[in-house]
Amino acid sequence: MSSPTSTVRPRLIAVGETMAMITPASAEPLATANELRLHVAGAESNVAMHAAALGIPCAWVSAVGDDALGERVRREVAERGVDVGWVVVDPRAPTGVYFKDPGNGVLYYRRGSAASCMTAESIADVPLEEAEVVHVSGITPALSADCAALMDALVERVSGSEGVLSFDVNHRAPLWEAGAAAPLLLELARRTDLVFVGLDEANVLWGCDTPAEVRTLLPEPERLVIKDGDIGATEFERRGDGDVETFVPAIPTVVVEPVGAGDAFAAGYLAAFLNGAASEDRLRSGHERAHLVLQSTSDFVPEQPASESTATKASR
Repeated sequence: MSSPTSTVRPRLIAVGETMAMITPASAEPLATANELRLHVAGAESNVAMHAAALGIPCAWVSAVGDDALGERVRREVAERGVDVGWVVVDPRAPTGVYFKDPGNGVLYYRRGSAASCMTAESIADVPLEEAEVVHVSGITPALSADCAALMDALVERVSGSEGVLSFDVNHRAPLWEAGAAAPLLLELARRTDLVFVGLDEANVLWGCDTPAEVRTLLPEPERLVIKDGDIGATEFERRGDGDVETFVPAIPTVVVEPVGAGDAFAAGYLAAFLNGAASEDRLRSGHERAHLVLQSTSDFVPEQPASESTATKASR
């Protein structure tokens, strides 16, 4: 097991697989693209990188192969301000790879990857109980039975601490079909403190048509955030005996490629949450971070473009 590479205690710890990502240089399908770029991307490390860019001390916990791609993954995540000291280098399995195919989703090559071989023992030495927020997603339990057991152990540990367990449902159809995923993802969501879910995936998984229906299905989390694409996002926050519902519209954006925007939204929201922001400001922070990613084929865009669009300025 590695040791932390920073002496700063992470306020946010994200746990999950990160892969080498290959994407067309411009938003065109893989079948016709002539120029490709190599990046690194994974839902949980995306959240950590975006939150770190917003000033939150973060750590990412995972496993990579003892190969050039694993070295690149660890280096690039670290270069973006995230502690990678708890990332294991596994000589027995490769680093996962995936391709973005703009307009057609993604192609995964991650079966048997180092991260899919993680077990509950993989997080035994990670100080999850000391973090203010531990962030995970519904991708991890889909990777393997061992990863599902890891998630169960993580939920048990964080539930017994003072920290907030943040869970992005993040259903990935190429990993498991909705019928198999729905009950497990619902159970995990009910055991966490803060849940992010897209209204579209809530419909596919559980048949919910409105944010209110999602909240009725998921009354347990203290905070529930439902994202509705270019419409906006709704937060339900339990206060006293009832809920306070807050809606903030999305920022008008010309979308280049949508993959990764949900992670950026979660990071923006969590950074504002950790800084003590109110509900409306948390949702707005999420939208602002997602807006950056939606304008790129990359999952991580560290800075606001120098020339903002009129639509963006008008939305503030």
